[in-house]
Amino acid sequence: MFYGIMRDVSPQSTFDFNAKQTANVMFQEFYTQRGEYVVISAEQASHFAKGVAGDYNPIHNPDARRFCVPGDLLFALVLAKFGLSRHMEFRFTNMVGADTPLVFSEADNGELQVCDEGGKCYLQVVRWGEWTYDASVIEAFARCYVAFSGKNFPHYLTPLMEQHGVMFNPKRPLVIYDSMGFSLERLDGVSPGLTLSHSSLDVQGKRADALLEFAIQSEGEPVGVGSKKLVVSGLCPYDADEMAAIVDEFYRLKAAYLASVD
Repeated sequence: MFYGIMRDVSPQSTFDFNAKQTANVMFQEFYTQRGEYVVISAEQASHFAKGVAGDYNPIHNPDARRFCVPGDLLFALVLAKFGLSRHMEFRFTNMVGADTPLVFSEADNGELQVCDEGGKCYLQVVRWGEWTYDASVIEAFARCYVAFSGKNFPHYLTPLMEQHGVMFNPKRPLVIYDSMGFSLERLDGVSPGLTLSHSSLDVQGKRADALLEFAIQSEGEPVGVGSKKLVVSGLCPYDADEMAAIVDEFYRLKAAYLASVD
């Protein structure tokens, strides 16, 4: 899917949001810096999910029993710290709970990692090709991708599940962000827009892999491609009434949030 070229990355020390101008001005309301650690509260994560990504998944509500920090927030903070490369691949390995001290670092081999103080890894990133620290370019791309990514449900997943006659357990819906990646033709002069180009669902018993492929344009011209993989667990037969109730709840939560910030 992605075409590799000679990697061109230089080692960096552990994450310090004071080290780069890009990080100082982007997404700073969604984390707290405590020494070498980045800490994300449930309220900060929930605000990002709803206000930036348009993601109203209850798992990102501050009072959720199984609360987790949105993977897209980690994605945005990686770009803020390490810049935007033409080719990047992200793999999410664990879910981050509220107030977990995180270290963003670069290994000797150039791989980027987000781990906690005990060494548990939550995100691994590989990148190659040219890169930029231009704050305006990075923030525009990050916000554009996150807004696209936040439409997983109901916009993209519901038609796929209906087509295949399956759905997640309505009493315990579980959709896991597995990985994403993209390849850009250039970094300069990009005003990005993302559109879904193809989607598929590979059903394997009680779970399924959803692949969302997207095209990246700038002012109507194609400038890149990418894809995102989700894992849907606890599958059961598709029930139109159950799904309609879940979708209605999504839009109720959306309306309630928008009313609260007006």
